[in-house]
Amino acid sequence: MFTTDAIRWTQHLKNYARTNRKKPTEGEDHLWQELRNQKLGIRFRRQHAIQKFIVDFVCLEAWLIIEVDGSIHDEAGQVEYDDGRTHDLQEAGFLVLRFANEDVLHNTPQVLQTIKEHLKTLLPTYSR
Repeated sequence: MFTTDAIRWTQHLKNYARTNRKKPTEGEDHLWQELRNQKLGIRFRRQHAIQKFIVDFVCLEAWLIIEVDGSIHDEAGQVEYDDGRTHDLQEAGFLVLRFANEDVLHNTPQVLQTIKEHLKTLLPTYSR
């Protein structure tokens, strides 16, 4: 499934996504270990391009995006940017879940439970 145009991907997003996959934050890496290889019974992609954005994780089947936010996301300008980004992604039909790095690292079972609950809502056939 293509979620961005080919020109934008090759000229702007491809290298950025690759760099982010090679150097994830601690929280992103930790959550990826829980999501990869369909550990929740459904496929997630990481550092995936949607429109003009690179999202941390996406389940395309459920139209679910997961973002892992570090402390930079608490800064005024970044909060405004994140709100606009979330709005644009929701307008495209995606549900966006945001988790703080600390929650991902220290409350992993709760984070995974929240993700599973949303998957059950978005995909009635989801049974984990």
